[in-house]
Amino acid sequence: MTRRNIAEIDLQIMWNRLLSVVEEQAQTLVRTAFSTSAREAGDISAGVFDLQGRMLAQAVTGTPGHINTMARSVGHFLAVFPVARMKEGDVYITNDPWKGTGHLYDLVVVSPTFMDGRIVALFACTTHLVDMGGVGQTPEGRQIYHEGLFIPLLRLARAGEMNEDLLAMIRANVREPVQVIGDVYALIACNEIGSRRLVAMMREFALHDLEMLGEAIISRSRQGMAEAIGKLPQGTWTASMRIDGYEAPIDLVGTLTIGRDTIHVDYTGTSGMSSYAINCPLCYTEAYTTFGVNCVVAPHIPNNTGTLDAVRVTAPEGTILSATFPAAVYARSVMGHMLPDVVYGCLDQALPDRVPAEGTSNLWTLNLIAGHGLTGVGRAAGSPFMVNSFHSGGAGARPSQDGLSATPFPSGVRNVPVEATEAITPLVIWRKELRQDSGGAGRQRGGLGQVMEIGSREDAAFGIFARFERVKYPARGRHGGEAGGAGRLSLKSGTELKPKGLAVVPAGDRLMVEMPGGGGMGPAGQRDPGAVRRDVRLGYVSKDAARKMYGMDVT
Repeated sequence: MTRRNIAEIDLQIMWNRLLSVVEEQAQTLVRTAFSTSAREAGDISAGVFDLQGRMLAQAVTGTPGHINTMARSVGHFLAVFPVARMKEGDVYITNDPWKGTGHLYDLVVVSPTFMDGRIVALFACTTHLVDMGGVGQTPEGRQIYHEGLFIPLLRLARAGEMNEDLLAMIRANVREPVQVIGDVYALIACNEIGSRRLVAMMREFALHDLEMLGEAIISRSRQGMAEAIGKLPQGTWTASMRIDGYEAPIDLVGTLTIGRDTIHVDYTGTSGMSSYAINCPLCYTEAYTTFGVNCVVAPHIPNNTGTLDAVRVTAPEGTILSATFPAAVYARSVMGHMLPDVVYGCLDQALPDRVPAEGTSNLWTLNLIAGHGLTGVGRAAGSPFMVNSFHSGGAGARPSQDGLSATPFPSGVRNVPVEATEAITPLVIWRKELRQDSGGAGRQRGGLGQVMEIGSREDAAFGIFARFERVKYPARGRHGGEAGGAGRLSLKSGTELKPKGLAVVPAGDRLMVEMPGGGGMGPAGQRDPGAVRRDVRLGYVSKDAARKMYGMDVT
């Protein structure tokens, strides 16, 4: 078969078209998914791969934890299902934490794309599920076997025929079978739309395969990364962070080495695994570490295999950042989301005034539940439900700007609108507002957290599977900036609740969620007085705090 060279202008057009193909792929998942985590928060990923399993393009919609783990996951599928044996209409699935995205609650689905009877590409996508059985969305599991249904690398469909046995197995193991199975079909549709759009694009440009286009994308991206890294000072820097942990505080220790054209991050010195489900498989550690590096070093280069290969991530097996089977890993994001801040602690030494202060980083996701034998039985338990509602604390102050408030960096998921939660549960969100005085003081102020007050229309008990960080060890400021406010979980009646594990809100009471704030940047005494007055006027900072932290009496 004759293969023509690709002109420069055609390459740029096709590359952009490929990005639009995967974006439409992702939007199909968002629009057809049943669970709020996909529909409202965009907790998904979508991408196209060549026949070697290399990611060529990813949708902008999605989270680094899904995108960058999915980029490596396709290779595991190919090891079990070689391209030569794939048939048109085949679909493959897994939620293996070590070969997928780090925990059982994410499904990875891979589908081959055929054109004129020949396989030309692979599409993959991921979404977070509302349930996968087991003990539920809590860090209290002690082994992977406690956490739900483990789906190894399997066929979900064979030549267009669904694996009904597998679907029946999933239905029998989850509390919300309609939502979960609905999301399975949405994942299939997501890849199907991607395949259709890719074939249409290839016909338009008279492409018989993606080999030349894929090689150009990956090699140019790798070259761009090499050039960006080559402008940085070479050397090795180490930073550490202490966070709350479960049974004891956790130390995250990172050593970053900038070489001629690569960056290596190693986590030797990090705490060992926990007996609870806050352990992080290496694939998820790699995902957020690479994301943190690329945000600073080369944010303008599209994310693909060429970009990802420029950053190498290692951690000793048995540490909390390289958990080994059969460790419990459900709340692996508790660790993974902190890693960009560890990376920035290293990069700040090499590149002063380029990175933000520490933020809340860890999502304050409200995994809310009622009934199911967990919050009561009979009529007193009220209507049973299980729902995910993503929310965020404050991000750290930036070198020349205040931190963003209620922002889910580094996750990228959107906050779930309260109306969505209220529409599908008997819950009422009585209050959702920025949390005054939660941002760390500094020349640039840290972003604010949020306050939420949640009750039941039925005056029935409900529960929250908590997995919250930054309660004992808040986000630190940088270069003299103050730490952000610590988080707190309590009842409106005044009782303090544990920030990790199942907490029950008694009938008639309300749940109070006070999310942490980001750290400040630079000494508070250097803050512009006009900015302090504006903060007080807008309610971000109280008059008492302005007097105490900034030495200003604001009338």
